[in-house]
Amino acid sequence: MSNYGKIIIKINEILAKRGLSKNKLCHLAEMERTQLNNYCNNKITRLDTDVLARLCNALNCEIGDILEYAPLEENDKKGL
Repeated sequence: MSNYGKIIIKINEILAKRGLSKNKLCHLAEMERTQLNNYCNNKITRLDTDVLARLCNALNCEIGDILEYAPLEENDKKGL
C-alpha cells in the first residue's frame, strides 16, 4: 500500500447484490473474463476510464458505486 491509502474496486459486491454473473457482465461491458477478474480482485494498478465507463453503463451505476477510497490508517501513517 502506498503512503496515500488505496482505491478499492467493489465489482464483486455489486455482482453479489444483483445476482449477476461475471460472464454476463463480461458480455454487457464487452470485456475479457481475465480483465474483469483483475478488476474484481483489485489487481489493477492503472484504471482505464473507458473500461470504467463500460462497467458503469453495464451495471447502470455511478463511478462511486464501483470505486472506494480507503485512506491510510493513523497507525500505518506513523509506521507502526
